[in-house]
Amino acid sequence: MCGISGIVSSENIAKDLFASIRNLEYRGYDSCGLAVLKDGQIQIRKNTGTVEEVNAKEQLTRLKGNVGIAHTRWATHGGVTKANSHPHFSGDEAFAIVHNGIFSNYQDLREALAKQGVQFRSMTDSEVFAHLVEQAYEENRDVEQAFLQALHRVEGAFAIALISKHMPDTLFCAKQDSPLILGIGDGKNFIGSDINAFLAYTKQAVTLDDGEYAAIRRTSYYIKKVGTGKPVKKKMLIIDWDVETTKKGGYSHYMLKEIFDQPNTAKQALQIALSEIKQLVHMINKSKICYLMGVGTTYYVALVGQYYFAQFADRYIATGSSDEFQEAAVVTKDDLVVAISQSGETYDTKMGLGFAQSHNAKTAGIVNVMGSTISMMVDHVIMQGSGPEICVVSTKAAFSQMIILMRVAIEIALLKEKITKDAYEEYYAALNDFPEIIERVLNEQSGFVRNLAVETSHIPNWIFLGCGVYYPIAMESALKMKEVTYLHAEGMPGGFLKHGTLAMIDEKLYSLFFIPLPEQEELHKRTLVAIEEIKARGGTVLGFAFQNDEKAEKLLDYIIQLPKVHPLVAPLLELIVAQLLSYYTALDLGRNIDKPRNLAKSVTVA
Repeated sequence: MCGISGIVSSENIAKDLFASIRNLEYRGYDSCGLAVLKDGQIQIRKNTGTVEEVNAKEQLTRLKGNVGIAHTRWATHGGVTKANSHPHFSGDEAFAIVHNGIFSNYQDLREALAKQGVQFRSMTDSEVFAHLVEQAYEENRDVEQAFLQALHRVEGAFAIALISKHMPDTLFCAKQDSPLILGIGDGKNFIGSDINAFLAYTKQAVTLDDGEYAAIRRTSYYIKKVGTGKPVKKKMLIIDWDVETTKKGGYSHYMLKEIFDQPNTAKQALQIALSEIKQLVHMINKSKICYLMGVGTTYYVALVGQYYFAQFADRYIATGSSDEFQEAAVVTKDDLVVAISQSGETYDTKMGLGFAQSHNAKTAGIVNVMGSTISMMVDHVIMQGSGPEICVVSTKAAFSQMIILMRVAIEIALLKEKITKDAYEEYYAALNDFPEIIERVLNEQSGFVRNLAVETSHIPNWIFLGCGVYYPIAMESALKMKEVTYLHAEGMPGGFLKHGTLAMIDEKLYSLFFIPLPEQEELHKRTLVAIEEIKARGGTVLGFAFQNDEKAEKLLDYIIQLPKVHPLVAPLLELIVAQLLSYYTALDLGRNIDKPRNLAKSVTVA
């Protein structure tokens, strides 16, 4: 949600600054703008709409200057208007700022400034900061000290960047509970909300921690503590993502590209060092209670993990949605909290980790973004290496996390002698064969799935059902349908039907079942019973089933048949087909697939 970019160079930066916020579009936004410094003056151009729309209106790329900041805004305080979009000027237009997050005490500050005669141009909390810096500069005539004084007055979660005509070769930035990272180039330095802002220009990055600020010039930078002014030394990170992986590669949407990336995603998850997996295994085994925590898609990832831990390792792992974790969990120093986050910046998950750490619990994380806040705050992190995921709707990153949790469960099972060495090798053989199977299914079944989507896209209401581990797969798949098609879809276990849901069955509601392999006898039987309950009441049923499942085929109105696979990976194969169904349904409905309405990629505010 929201994106910050900044560049300091000896050359004109407008086109590069524009490209950097275009690379941040996937985060979700409703307006954007640039502020560029040239010949002692700051020019701001901004408006509502997409990056391309605003450029057409405001000619962003025609700005001239070699120091600048840019922003994509997702409205929080103040509506979607040109005035509320970023960047924001100070009253004298000597300072310009961009800001992500929320200043929790902005109302008090705004009222105090208004009493002093400050005139506000917007309804945002962000503009307050520009006026605070201007006031402080009038007192001390030092831009860095004015920036610090303003930082000391604001409260809440924020990432902020500032340029000033009084110090035209320098960009200042700071962070607190909101992502911000530096990109270090050759005679050209960058800042960004994440590495996609500058990945096309440099693969060298330096992370800012909470309570730190940085001054960036063309060929140098320094980082200090906000509270003490003490310099901080930082390790340079080398980003191993290829910029080409952020491009569509011929696909019509990033979502489709990322679904088709999943054979390689599986390979990457299987290449994570065994030592990294075993360290998490050790932490889980040592814990009294282990929690898996995520929110939205990553909560469903955690639920999938819960089933695998029970099935293979005979270990009950508690799961919690990050937004409710502090209310529902009882955490002690003997416990472990494992946070799952694609961005590594999810606000609710960071708060849950903070709660766990305040009770002296151990923490771990499974994260996709190097240098992100969660990756830095936990005791042990597994970097999943899925590559950038541009579409707001998560597919390949969540899929990778499920495979990682599967690997952890299998390692625990072997360690506790719940499985034999032969079974262990069988499971890994199934995992190693899985990428090729995924690729074949994507290539062979996409046309059938698209036809099914076109035939059923007029249905406004859906229930997605599964038993056992297929239940959280159904919930995650229903979430994908909701996110990208805007249709009503509800995921639930098959056994829920007779406890109230059967009352909903009519011609306006279709059911989609995730059917286990026939050799998963108990789960298969329970699933078919649930299908029969709907059919007996005149309901229409779609199903994903495996080849030679004659019993299921006879019951279904629509079927997508999949090749037989090992039971270990069967649920994940059905998940991928459900992703395709959501994509093609959204395509038929003409939805904004990569940037669904009202959603942001990384939810970094409460």
